[in-house]
Amino acid sequence: MNVKDFYKQFCQEGFDAEGRLNHFEVTASDDFNFAYDVVDEIAKLEPERRAMVWTNERGEERLFSFQDISQYSTQAANLFKAAGICKGDAVMLILKRNYQFWFAILGLHKIGAVAIPATHLLTKKDIEYRIQSANIKGVICTSECESHAFIDAAEQELGVQLIKFSAMGSFPGYIDFDAELVKQPLEIQRVPITKTDGMLLYFTSGTTGNPKMVLHGYHYPLAHIVTAVHWQNVDPDGLHLTLAETGWGKAAWGKLYGQWLAGAGIFVYDFEKFVPADVLALIEKYRITTFCAPPTIFRFFIKEGIANYDLSSLKYVTIAGEALNEEVYRRFKELTGLSLMEGFGQTETTLTVANLVGNPTKPGSMGRPSPLYDVDLIDENGNSTQPGQVGEIIVRPRNGSQLIPGMFLCYSSDEQNTDRVWRNGVYHTGDTAYRDEDGFFWYVGRTDDIIKSSGYRIGPFEVESVLMEHPAVLECAVTGAPDEIRGQVVKATIVLTSKYQPSEELKKEIQNFVKKTTAPYKYPRIVEFVDELPKTISGKIRRVEIVERDKERAGKA
Repeated sequence: MNVKDFYKQFCQEGFDAEGRLNHFEVTASDDFNFAYDVVDEIAKLEPERRAMVWTNERGEERLFSFQDISQYSTQAANLFKAAGICKGDAVMLILKRNYQFWFAILGLHKIGAVAIPATHLLTKKDIEYRIQSANIKGVICTSECESHAFIDAAEQELGVQLIKFSAMGSFPGYIDFDAELVKQPLEIQRVPITKTDGMLLYFTSGTTGNPKMVLHGYHYPLAHIVTAVHWQNVDPDGLHLTLAETGWGKAAWGKLYGQWLAGAGIFVYDFEKFVPADVLALIEKYRITTFCAPPTIFRFFIKEGIANYDLSSLKYVTIAGEALNEEVYRRFKELTGLSLMEGFGQTETTLTVANLVGNPTKPGSMGRPSPLYDVDLIDENGNSTQPGQVGEIIVRPRNGSQLIPGMFLCYSSDEQNTDRVWRNGVYHTGDTAYRDEDGFFWYVGRTDDIIKSSGYRIGPFEVESVLMEHPAVLECAVTGAPDEIRGQVVKATIVLTSKYQPSEELKKEIQNFVKKTTAPYKYPRIVEFVDELPKTISGKIRRVEIVERDKERAGKA
């Protein structure tokens, strides 16, 4: 079998007369296991095929073939088993961008354990919450952060004893993952699983309330065929770079499943602080062929001076994680000749709406629904919206079953929240958009973020996008503030760039700028300058905290 067609054994694809994907369904057996059926099998077909190129800020470099990844993941599985990790056990991985992450997560897949990727930014309180909520049995932590101290403190506070591993160095009370890994056998007996067994669990970032536990089953990786092949357009003989840290769901989108199903190599840059010039230099040096990052990264690239770098190897670029500003799209296209291909999805899903390969695009649009899902926009009464009408993005099961490849199994141990999003027979994303006459979706905002002012429905992003074009604005958050006459008015909370100072004159200037740039009813009647915006640990702005703070102030007035 040709590795370039390897993924096709697990799915059925259909294409229209122009060669555009219009049908996709998963056909893999119920006992599909990515670690055995993809990584190990490609290692047999082409053992020396490049799987990963890893480098760090110190210039260290490691190259791994599929045979390397297959062997190390088997040894990781045997190490976990020897330490007492069994099928169904929850293990948290705090490994930043260390290459051990790939050995560990695949090793957990091989023994049927539940992998819980987590960021090194977690505090002691965060770790305590995760240990209790997910009944975590083990943890593997990199020495290149202080997380071990928080893990130890949480363990003591809760009175539990975890099975602990350390990578890139050792700590007292931790099994040295690197030292012990190479001592393990190179063979393992396959552990039976089914597609409804838990494989991967993510804690959502929690813009409201405590994080929820999003549980995915063993068919989840197969949905990322669409992500990698038909959206990111990965080259089986090229290198794909997604900037995400392994603690976030975006890493599963761009640093593992879909890319390796397509036989493509992944490029991993293990860094502490994002420096635009460094990343651009690496794209040039390693001849990266496909790249994915949030729109913010491209703003930094544009300011850094893309013309100073040879990016001729770059053939395709995708964006996700936040809505795209049309000006960023236009400038990047002018400077590189490449279009930014936007996509939309959630931790609970895979790619739901996107500008897929070969499809026409419209700058600023999320694209059209992925053929993997039955996606629609509905109004408050559950009816499909008309073109131009804002509605909530929902997913309908095609066969009446909630068991959809790529869709989460449930919020673990949280039936109430699972039922809240799965109601009236459809999955409610909580995100809103409108579609135009051509079927393109345009992002508006979260359902609970929508501002209703004098009969208008205003999405925060559409105002934030305009504000970000003003030279004084470094960051901003738009929320609705109570108003006796209008119900709500638009409020902008703004962090200024270093060249500007807060003043009444600047407030008026910014307000007039918005009035002239977009519909006047969207301009912020209230402007507040702050030093920083409240954010979740993943960097998402907590608009809800701004709203709550404003309510508290109003109550004291």
